[in-house]
Amino acid sequence: MDLDAFTAVHRHQWDRLQQLTRKRRLDGAEADELVRLYQAVATHLSTVRSAAPDPVLVTRLSDLLSRARLRLGGAHEPAWSDVTRFVAVTVPAALYRVRWWSLGVIVACLAIAVVAGVQVATDPDALALMGTPSQREAYVDDAFASYYDPGVSFAAMVWTNNAWIAAQCVGLGITGVWPAWVLLQNAVQVGATGGMMAHYGDLDIFLQLIAPHGLLELTAVFVAGAAGLKIFWTAVSPGPRPRSVALAQEGRALVTVAIGLAGALAVSGLVEGFVTGSGLPWWLKIAIGAVALAGFWVYVLVLGRRATAAGLTGDLDADRAGEVVPTAG
Repeated sequence: MDLDAFTAVHRHQWDRLQQLTRKRRLDGAEADELVRLYQAVATHLSTVRSAAPDPVLVTRLSDLLSRARLRLGGAHEPAWSDVTRFVAVTVPAALYRVRWWSLGVIVACLAIAVVAGVQVATDPDALALMGTPSQREAYVDDAFASYYDPGVSFAAMVWTNNAWIAAQCVGLGITGVWPAWVLLQNAVQVGATGGMMAHYGDLDIFLQLIAPHGLLELTAVFVAGAAGLKIFWTAVSPGPRPRSVALAQEGRALVTVAIGLAGALAVSGLVEGFVTGSGLPWWLKIAIGAVALAGFWVYVLVLGRRATAAGLTGDLDADRAGEVVPTAG
């Protein structure tokens, strides 16, 4: 095919389609013309791709058709409505679907933390693993409390660090090993630190400085670990769905969990940055942390139950996720 001749013959149609896509308002005749030209240019693009695939012309016609398709389809819903739906419907649905996994992980991690804490508090050999006597005393007397430095930079630091850990738990959940390791490490570290503080008679200080932000922060990390383990279990036991389809659907939904947890961790980061190390009464600090945790679970259980009852899972809409071949069972 002579590409130059082909272009010369059809250029006026391409230029006219471009003019129509740029007009603010179209009358009835122009709208009909837009449809006809869109169909004609789509045929032109198909011809060029099959007979003389010039990359410049293919790109030009593809862009032209994309703009025309957008004009034909009408304006998209305002972006803020998508954001609102994602926050109020999609994220709660995804979190609600892992609630039992989350509960199991939370109970297991709390049990591990208690065992580690009691061991360090009562066993001299376990206590010795926390450092030399001078190092332990310096940590208990000064380092633990001074770590919580009120301010924006500290809040941002803890938020990004915790959000990254949560994202890793979900993203590397297919391994099964990484989320289990992160959960075990966090449970043992928190429990052992509390045990060391208890050994020196400062368990009350530990609880006062951990509870305000830790109630929500640790819950978010545990939920992220639960989401990662759920992805691993989906790979092991996909159920009636083909394994690739199950992993794709659960993976997309659980990435939504990671995004939602980033928001929860932003709240805990603000509490850690502006409440934990502040001069507020200890009971008020803990109350703020408890309210933040209660707000998270109300968000998950109330909005999540409503979203899942409507058939949502936290996955992408069908038109964005793609079609799935029906399977028996």
